[in-house]
Amino acid sequence: MSDGLIVRILGEGQYDVAATALDRLNELDAAVESAVAAGDEESFRPALLALLDGVRTVGVPHAADALDESDLILPHGESSLDEVRDLLADDGLIPG
Repeated sequence: MSDGLIVRILGEGQYDVAATALDRLNELDAAVESAVAAGDEESFRPALLALLDGVRTVGVPHAADALDESDLILPHGESSLDEVRDLLADDGLIPG
């Protein structure tokens, strides 16, 4: 996908996400990152689920038979705060 990214949600599959949708996803990612940084379990889960729903909403399922590498890998919705903390890069789950 030349004008976007392939995003994998662990345990679910890949989605093609247009570059134009990344600003919105970065906003959702910032809420996850903030909750993780604060150790705020109460706001962590809704923020993670909102990010995953955002990918599902703006993305389209990537062809299941395609062997394309994911540009980004997001945790599944049942991931713990500690698991997500381990996945976070300096730029969050979605760099940018």
